Amino acid sequence: MILALSAIAALLASCCGPKDGEYTFHLLTTNDVHGRYYDSLYVNQRTDNSLLNVKWYADSLRNAAGRDNIILVDAGDCMQGDNAAYYYNYVDTETPHLYARMVDYIGYDAVVVGNHDIETGHPVYDRVDAQMKTPFLAANAIRTDNGKPYFQEYVTLKRHGLKITILGFTNPNIKNWLSPLLWEGMEFESLLPFVQETVDRVKAKEKSDIVIVAVHSGTGDGDGTQLESQGLDLLNSLEGVDFVICSHDHRPVVIDNDGIVLINAGSHCRNLGFGTVTVKVEGGKVVSKSVSGELLPIDKTKLDKEMRDTFRPEYERVKAFTVQEVGELKADLRTRDAYRGMSDYINLVHAVSIGCKPAQISFAAPLTFNGFVKAGTLVYNDLFTIYPFENQLFVVKMTGEEIKNYLEASYDMWINTIDSSDDHVLRIVNAPDPRTGQKRWSFVGRSYNFDSAAGLYYTVDVTKGKGERVEITTLADGTTFTMDGEYNVAMTSYRASGGGGLMREGAGIDTDKIDDRVVEYYPEIRELIYQYLKEHKSIDPAEIGNPDLIGHWEFVPADMAAKAFDHDMNLLFPKRK
Repeated sequence: MILALSAIAALLASCCGPKDGEYTFHLLTTNDVHGRYYDSLYVNQRTDNSLLNVKWYADSLRNAAGRDNIILVDAGDCMQGDNAAYYYNYVDTETPHLYARMVDYIGYDAVVVGNHDIETGHPVYDRVDAQMKTPFLAANAIRTDNGKPYFQEYVTLKRHGLKITILGFTNPNIKNWLSPLLWEGMEFESLLPFVQETVDRVKAKEKSDIVIVAVHSGTGDGDGTQLESQGLDLLNSLEGVDFVICSHDHRPVVIDNDGIVLINAGSHCRNLGFGTVTVKVEGGKVVSKSVSGELLPIDKTKLDKEMRDTFRPEYERVKAFTVQEVGELKADLRTRDAYRGMSDYINLVHAVSIGCKPAQISFAAPLTFNGFVKAGTLVYNDLFTIYPFENQLFVVKMTGEEIKNYLEASYDMWINTIDSSDDHVLRIVNAPDPRTGQKRWSFVGRSYNFDSAAGLYYTVDVTKGKGERVEITTLADGTTFTMDGEYNVAMTSYRASGGGGLMREGAGIDTDKIDDRVVEYYPEIRELIYQYLKEHKSIDPAEIGNPDLIGHWEFVPADMAAKAFDHDMNLLFPKRK
């Protein structure tokens, strides 16, 4: 009897396994969609790439190559950044989440959890995970109560008798960016050596023929030092893997490394990652394998009209929310103005932040390189330009010395020490744009880490070096500022949790223990700006720039600094011919 059962089992296994021959599969990848669910940007008849395009391309390729030969994977950051995502995250919380329904409709095989997906908070991503039939993967997000993965680790597809395993991993640096309240109950393992260990364990269990590792991680430089960008580290070290799908840094790239292909499609559905794997089967076993990869630019005019019609009622609700009038803007807001001194853009964020008691001081940075909102009637959509992230506001206790050291670190990422107005005062470099390959002037660092302060009177001397540039005299109310004094400082949850390194490397504060310093939590900052408009009806430079509220700061020596900034700003933002 036992022999008979064994024979039957062996027969079934042979029937279910791959037949001898050659099989070709195509891997389609997206990442960093950032809420771009619809082609419409809701205002001014503008359109852009979206998940509607992904559906058109995916179905076209399925029709050409056969549905079983197409694998569709997203590497994370899909639930934040655009109006539709925000609406179904926080406004309509009763309807099944739009993203969950769209992903299932498109036919994704797996989606990875990104850091901005975690930023939406437990009520949002837990809801999506429960409602979405597509696997939501993050093997390195570990439950603190039982040591098991919080999300699904992997999924194995069976195509033509072959097993294709997709393993997903989120960004391990989440704990240094986001408030612990957003990821309560989890901890995040570094990708090295965790990914290899997980691959080995899962491959042994699943007997996988093709292995795809999808990580919400930037490419990095492969030196093993960048926790948030370990793509190249994985590419150079992993064994038993065919593809590494990267994301996070929005840099489209394909790298072939001796039989393993790394793909990063960029962001916002502008490209599809396109990988090809061909396997040869003899005697029921894979005897050879070849892989390749490329990027397919997406034509935004090629979209799935049936999908658009299917989700049109949801679109109309999002649009109505987006175009609602929220107040008046009495002067243009430009993020670029913040690079050379005080600006209306930063003053707005500072004024709103200091208005949150018991804040005395505020830290804020330009969140987009060159954002712009025109004076006039504001609609809710404009608030996404003013404040594109779902950061909460924390009020944190800091000493005067910590505040000074924090600002010294910020300005050191921002400016150079100069001897004349002919020197580069901004830390900029003329190099190829990683997204386009075209050479242009850009910052060495990220503008969203260039924090200035409000609630203080201070100067920044461009002729001095780090540690000697910032001179703080008083608080905005005229009270003397002291190094040993304690002050309540408003900042983003991203910054308080360690994002950008200013708290750790600058102020010397252990952000793992930030809860001990937080004296007040507030909702996300975009919502605070919305509430400000409901109260004040307008954004007036005279009000938000009131020195009695936000103080004043400037670069000195004034004449030398102004001329140097003029030169560098013209390089960063050349006038169009």
